[in-house]
Parts: sequence; C-alpha cells; structure tokens
Amino acid sequence: MVTPSELEPGTFPPQAAELRARVREFLAETPFTARCDSWLTGADPAFSRRLGERGWLGMTLPERYGGHGRSPLERFVVIEELLAAGAPVGAHWIADRQTGPGILANGTEEQKTRFLPAIARGECFFAIGMSEPDSGSDLASVRTRADRADGGWRLHGTKVWTSGAHIAHAILVLARTGPRSDDRHAGLTQFIVPLPDERVAVRPIRGLSGEHHFNEVVFDGAFVPDAMVLGRPGDGWRQVTAELAYERSGPERLLSTFMLIRLLHGRADGPAARRALGRLTGRLWSLRQASLAVAGALDAGQAPDVPAALVKDLGTRFEREVIEVVREHAGVEPDLASPDPLARALAESVVQAPGFTLRGGTNEILRGIVARGLGVR
Repeated sequence: MVTPSELEPGTFPPQAAELRARVREFLAETPFTARCDSWLTGADPAFSRRLGERGWLGMTLPERYGGHGRSPLERFVVIEELLAAGAPVGAHWIADRQTGPGILANGTEEQKTRFLPAIARGECFFAIGMSEPDSGSDLASVRTRADRADGGWRLHGTKVWTSGAHIAHAILVLARTGPRSDDRHAGLTQFIVPLPDERVAVRPIRGLSGEHHFNEVVFDGAFVPDAMVLGRPGDGWRQVTAELAYERSGPERLLSTFMLIRLLHGRADGPAARRALGRLTGRLWSLRQASLAVAGALDAGQAPDVPAALVKDLGTRFEREVIEVVREHAGVEPDLASPDPLARALAESVVQAPGFTLRGGTNEILRGIVARGLGVR
C-alpha cells in the first residue's frame, strides 16, 4: 500500500505533448454540446465509438485484448483534455475507467476476450452495482444476495444511484454469497450481469432538473452462470477496493466544474474576481499534481488506495468551492435555459453539486480510509 507521503510526482512521457495536441484537434473539429460534469451526465454512444476508433478507449489494456498498451499517464492526458472540454464521455466512462482494468486483473480468459475488445471499441458500456438503499457508502453492509443454483447463481436485491444502467450492456454487481460473520468484508462476490435481462428492472431516478443518469436496479432472481463470476467467490471486497482506486483518483474529481473556471476567466472583472480566479487556479494546479502522482503510482504497478481517497476528498470539496466562487463573481444567475453559457454551466453544476462529495464514497468514509492508512485510527 502506498501512503500519500510516498507518492512521487507523475511525469508525462515524451509523446504526451503530441497526444494532447491530437486530442485538442479532434475536439475542435468534432461537434458536441459541452457541459459540466460530463463524465456523469453527458452520454453520447456515437462520440464514444469515435474515441474508440482513435485508440483513446482501453488505452492501458493489452493489445491482445483489443487495447493499446499505453501507460496510465498517457490515458491521463486524453481524459484530462476530454473533461476540460466538457465532452460527452458518460456512456463509456465506467467501463473504460474501472471495469476494464477490473476484468483484466480478475477475469477469466473468456471474460477478457468477450468484454475488453468491445470496451476498447466503445461498443460495450458498463454500470456498477454497489450502492444500496439505506447503506450509503458502507459497502460492507450490502444486502443483495446471490444464492446457489444449478450451474450458477440467482441474484436478489436492489441497487441505487446506478449511473448509466439504462444504456449499459452489462452491470458489475457486488452481492453477498456467504453468511454474515464478524468479518463484514467476507462472503462478498462480484458478478457480471449482461443487460437487458427480464429479471432485472432498471428504473430511472431523475434529478432536480429532470435529467436521467441515475437508476434503481432491482434483481428479481436474475440468473448468472458460473462463467460470469468475476474473480473468486468471496473475494469481492478485495476486488472492489482495488477498483475504487481507479474511481477515486482520476482528474474527473477535479474537473467536473472546470468549465466554470474557464468561462469566468473570460469575464473576470475587477481585482476581487481576478484574485478569486487566481486562488482557484492555484488550488486546481496542486490537486492536478496529486492526481497525476496517483496515475504515476498506477503506472509503476503500485496500489495507491489511500492517496486516491485523499485526492477524491480534496478534489470534490474543491469542485463545490468553485461553484460558490463563480456565483459570487460571475454576475449571472444559474439558468438551464439561458443563452449565456456561464449561466447554463453554473446551473448544471448547482444541480449536480450535492452528489460531488457522495459518489465514489462520502468524504467521511474517505477520511476514515486515509486515517487508517496513516495509522492514526
């Protein structure tokens, strides 16, 4: 396990500048509607396939599984540019960010050859079934269960806040397969459930503005063959915690509200606004360096669980601070219907802000992880 004090600054490879230029050129010539929090709310399957055609999905996967054998630092360059532009990357995001690496690390050869090439092409989208009603960020308390059946398992239970399940081709589900014991982390298993499935109901959870990206997913005896168990039965907790390092550490934890900084930069009027913008830019740069250091640790084959939790905690609090600073200095009111791009972006951010410090684990949970990792809890 890597602690925050052991992180080394990430260093981009020599080819990063040319790669960054190619991504910017693609974004400049490709029409799309930019929006804040685009990795969650902006889903465009056609856009995802175009990224796959350019080799910008599945970048770190081996070539034998349809990937491109690139480094996590090269992937960092690509996703940083996509997020900064507000590109609609939500359709493929979960599959590319964490499910692909999870299948590569724990999957069977059949699972790897079935799912990884399709993920890299932008033709297979995943949802993750972790959170449950009344459980919050306490994944060890999951009540969804998988009961043994002939040739596989039957899933029963409910997942909530499941991003993109309505467009996903499969969902990776954490379920309890063993009896409860004093070890709350024992007896958990991950299952790959292809969608649609007549025994799986996907129901929309609409946001304040009526947008649909969250879902409730109900498993009513859905059958999962043994071939779709990811890893070993009972090893789900170890697999999930490794997966969450990818979920918590990336630049999306810093850049969901980046459009607000960019748009305010064009109209910062007066010393107070310029000072506020300077403070935000300085904070953003330091957090970017921390996120980049985590990418460097992943590139070195390390498991930066604790630094990833720290980056997520600090990054999501920063994103909410951006909203407040921009509201104070922008001179516009949040308005989803406004012709002013700053007013629209501000409204999008205000609607999404309550979830910033919840998704991927609440900040309180993350601070507990950091405290344990540092030996102070």
